[in-house]
Amino acid sequence: MAETTFDVVVVGGGPGGYVAAIRASQLGLETALVEREHLGGICLNWGCIPTKTLLHTADLYREMQDAERYGLTAEASFDLDKVVSRSRSVARQLNSGVKFLMRKHKIQVFDGAARLTGGGGIVVEKDGETVAELGADNIIVATGARPRSLPGLEPDGELVWTYKEAMVPTTMPDSLLVIGSGAIGVEFASFYRSLGAEVTVVEVLPRILPVEDEEISAFAREEFEKQGITMHTNATVESLERGDNSVTATIATEDGTIEATFDRAILAVGVTGNVEGLGLEATAATVDRGAIVVNEWLETGEPGLYAIGDVAGPPLLAHKAMHEGVICVERIAGLPSARPMERRRIPGCTYCHPQVASVGLTEAAAQEAGFNVRVGRFPLVGNGKAIAVGDTGGMVKTVFDADTDELLGAHMVGPDVTEMIQGFVVAMGLETTEAELMETVFPHPTISEAMHESVLDAYDRVLHV
Repeated sequence: MAETTFDVVVVGGGPGGYVAAIRASQLGLETALVEREHLGGICLNWGCIPTKTLLHTADLYREMQDAERYGLTAEASFDLDKVVSRSRSVARQLNSGVKFLMRKHKIQVFDGAARLTGGGGIVVEKDGETVAELGADNIIVATGARPRSLPGLEPDGELVWTYKEAMVPTTMPDSLLVIGSGAIGVEFASFYRSLGAEVTVVEVLPRILPVEDEEISAFAREEFEKQGITMHTNATVESLERGDNSVTATIATEDGTIEATFDRAILAVGVTGNVEGLGLEATAATVDRGAIVVNEWLETGEPGLYAIGDVAGPPLLAHKAMHEGVICVERIAGLPSARPMERRRIPGCTYCHPQVASVGLTEAAAQEAGFNVRVGRFPLVGNGKAIAVGDTGGMVKTVFDADTDELLGAHMVGPDVTEMIQGFVVAMGLETTEAELMETVFPHPTISEAMHESVLDAYDRVLHV
């Protein structure tokens, strides 16, 4: 079989991979993409987008149940099959959109699994047979990640779910155990609780949403518990006994060991990079803790071999993967404007209710880094728009360097904060100080005014509390 050569071959068609391929094509590089499953990757097909579709449905359902508070009358019910069907339809639509983008940018797509053979060579295999042999000066690995498992708690697809099964339930569980309280865990906890399930979350660390600022984490926990979600922190699921249609969990908590039975369990304890079967052993690339080791330019130890996205390590975020794809390709193309990513300015968003969003250093991390900090806080109970829409369960927290007045971090919990955090991301990118933020005119009435008030509070000028 004759080898087909390209300037760039991207392995993996998720957010990082397909964006890298598009940018390479825009820069005039002959580009190919290899994808073994679905264009758009986990994010588009089984992660970011379809889960947000489910969560939006849950938000609407929750508001319908509370209609009387707004002077409305509505009968709230749901058809689970239709809820799931809409989510899958959205994923299919976006998958088709990525296929269109590949055609538009004249990117050749190979259907199969890629294996590196060294020296810029790639073999594409499908159903055990070689379907193509490729050569490239530059190869970008963007193979993503898969759910991590735990001994004795392994998902079976029936009683113990990963995020994939949790997104396509055929029946609504009356009770649900969620193991892990990161973004995936609390989003599913929020979705199923909103639709009526009794939900218990178990987290091995001292607090839920452990990557978030401690105050935001505590605030979110309080809001979740008000909704009826049971939270166990500093706790572990020691065993799961699987019955005919339920699981019985032995949970070691701070107050002792408890045993409880649930209809279903979701294992949400993180992910590990898809590094197996890639042929990395034929290269000088190295793997550490399930991720391919790269430098600030996403280069591995093998000349001409790059890795981006989840397979290149945390933070495991689609927007981080996309930006890495652009940086990587612009480095390959030799653009003088290319520069490494400032990782502290990557925002994180969790789409539970209430939403959580953040960027930069937490208060504790800033102190540990040696900064003398000033902190501002503003509760949404003092925000006119939040009161008007009946959703005051939230707050905005800002962290500044007291010596230079640089914005070090911003942390938010409440309605629509995932849409608001970008304001602080832009501010940090422009190296904004408190002066520019305090002089910025925020529109009224908006929940974003709480961002302004938080900055004012850090400098003892808060107006509405």
